[in-house]
This record gives sequence, C-alpha cells and structure tokens, in this order.
Amino acid sequence: MRPLRYSINVSLDGCCDHQAMAADEELHRHAVENLARADALLFGRVTYEMMESAFRAPGGRPEWTEPFARTISAARKYVVSTTLDQVDWNAELVRGDLGAAVRRLKEEPGDGLFVGGVTLPMALAELGLIDEYEFVVHPRIVGHGRTLFAGLSQYVDLRLVSRFEFSSGAVAMSYEPRG
Repeated sequence: MRPLRYSINVSLDGCCDHQAMAADEELHRHAVENLARADALLFGRVTYEMMESAFRAPGGRPEWTEPFARTISAARKYVVSTTLDQVDWNAELVRGDLGAAVRRLKEEPGDGLFVGGVTLPMALAELGLIDEYEFVVHPRIVGHGRTLFAGLSQYVDLRLVSRFEFSSGAVAMSYEPRG
C-alpha cells in the first residue's frame, strides 16, 4: 500500500496563506524532493487551479523555480472536485465517495501519494487516511487568514519522525500518526 503524505507551509501562528510565506530556492528544492517520493499528487480544486496557474505555463517566474515547475507538471494528478467538469495537465477527476476513492488510490502499487492544500487534507485527516504530515513552519506571524485543521472533530496524535531547518529559519517537521 502506498502512503499518503501531506505537506503545507504555515506561519508560526498557524496561517496557511501561501502568499504570506517567503518561497525561496531552498524551499523549492525541498518541495521537489517531496514530490519525487510520490507517484501521483492529490489536489482539491483550489490547490489544483493555483498550482496550474503558477507552474503550467513556462516563464514569468524565477529560474530557480523551474525544477519544481517541471516536476509538478510531469506528475500524475488526481483532482477532487464537485464543481469542475474536466481537468487536464496530466490530471483526472475524482468523484463520489472520497474515502473509498482515496483508499483505492492508496492500494495501487507505487512509492506514494502526495497531497497539498487545506480543505481536502482536512477531510482526509477526518477519515484517518494521511500517513505522514509535514509542516514547514516559517518564522513569521501573519495574524490573519485560514488556519490548519480548524474544526477538526477529533484529535490526531502524532509522533515526530524528522526535522530539518532551512537557512531562512523555516523548520520542516514530519510526523506520523500514533497507533
């Protein structure tokens, strides 16, 4: 069974607004390494559309983001959406029972699945389907915006499995669910 891994950038006060974090070359290299550990990406509509608009078309961004852009563009993508009628960019729609669909994807052979975003990971956490959580905590207090897992119906107890500090002061901490 391939694991489902989740990674998100977050401020010290729990904000997950991607525009509030400074994305640098080192962080992008780390993201490429994360994506390389997955056979496919699992996105909700918002994350899919955000990533597609930022990384599908060539140019218009710093050269050091190109390895990430090539990696994410080439990756197989599954998009969970009830509002989109079609997707492309190496993607297919996931409809119906979320738990059953993700369990089927996890049962396929391979190295893993990777999920990003906020809403979809919340639903996956509720279903107990995330096998690894990575929080890249940035040394910034934002004071506004969406926060992670607001309204989660039950605790998710985690065990720290790795920690990495970036030169920016951001810290990536990876956790696995206990038990």
